[in-house]
Amino acid sequence: MSSETGTRARPAALNLTPAAEARIAELMARAPEGAIGVKLSTPRRGCSGLAYSVDYITDEKAFDEKIETAGGTFYVDGASILYLIGSRMDWVEDDFAAGFTFENPNAKGSCGCGESFTV
Repeated sequence: MSSETGTRARPAALNLTPAAEARIAELMARAPEGAIGVKLSTPRRGCSGLAYSVDYITDEKAFDEKIETAGGTFYVDGASILYLIGSRMDWVEDDFAAGFTFENPNAKGSCGCGESFTV
């Protein structure tokens, strides 16, 4: 708790690993014209109900969480924040696949294929 204001510090909406930040920088380096950043959202789809979706955006929404990284601006969809608070986003590559991965303390379960989750 902050002694000056009497309020607790707000937890990070999402923690990005250095690998995730580097991937955002790579994406922004080749972003389509007009893109202002990369945005994470959790649309309804998949076996469990919600999925992670990362896309370029061209305009900022009022309730989006804005995270400045060394490589560009990263946004978290305002309607998805409650599902993602305290999550960790990483970028993982191996010989066969590459993609963002998520450690989400709010997820109560996920489908067998790992494409979606439930809260």
